[in-house]
Amino acid sequence: MSTLNILVTGANGQLGSELKYIYNSGNFKTGTSVNVVFTDIDTLDITNTIFLKKFLQDHSFDYIINCAAYTQVDKAETDSENAFIINSKCVKSIIDSIKAYNTRFIHISTDYVFDGENYIPYTEENQTNPQSVYGKSKEEGEKIALTYNNTIVIRTSWLYSSFGNNFAKTIHKYCKEKNELNVVFDQVGTPTYARDLANAIIQIIDQSVNHKNFVPGIYHYSNEGVCSWYDFARAIAIKSYSNCKINPIESKDYPTPVKRPFYSVLNKSKIKSIYNLNIPHWEDSLNEFFKCI
Repeated sequence: MSTLNILVTGANGQLGSELKYIYNSGNFKTGTSVNVVFTDIDTLDITNTIFLKKFLQDHSFDYIINCAAYTQVDKAETDSENAFIINSKCVKSIIDSIKAYNTRFIHISTDYVFDGENYIPYTEENQTNPQSVYGKSKEEGEKIALTYNNTIVIRTSWLYSSFGNNFAKTIHKYCKEKNELNVVFDQVGTPTYARDLANAIIQIIDQSVNHKNFVPGIYHYSNEGVCSWYDFARAIAIKSYSNCKINPIESKDYPTPVKRPFYSVLNKSKIKSIYNLNIPHWEDSLNEFFKCI
């Protein structure tokens, strides 16, 4: 069997870094030999359409995992042009460059495409209604990605990792430095350990290669369980062996430029059924996270 060629964009972000860690550890298992090219803006500026097209034509990838994204939710409100360039226009550039090669495209999206007003977990069929520039740019990116019939879109939520900057690492750091922290309790969702998501993507590729089971469409992925940001912070403080007091506050007492979804729990039945995934509970994955920091 020939070597599988895979491109990971945004490789220095949380998810890209986890994919790189797994690959360098020899655990990127797909049942065949794999060559993964990891790129970030220094090696592949996806906003440079001409260079991007030539790069993709020269390499002839079997799969592209697009982790590249503009993720600064608040900043996007005053920087909408760049948010839309990276989160939607660049997706079109990738799609246009790979259509002739039948490359399979795995695109990462977000719970911010929803308005957060549901009361039961969002399914892939629920109507999107983004409330922020970031969410709107990601929604448009999804729509563009899905015009290509070899696309899987994976929406995720509350991503964290031992790599990069994220809520879990920040709370862990503050627990060592502060006596108390105020964290909102009225925003409910599910954390996603980026290594779990990375392994899920690898399993999707493995099933695609070995069982011809690549089913295009939208999927939801987060860890199992439900919590508030306050619950998540308390769990981090406990696992940090910290005496820092975590105080629950309402969102109105912690104003941000962008209103966060009050409810963004994702229903994962579809991805579990089609790809036979066993998804860990968020508390179990938090334990794994603490082994890595």
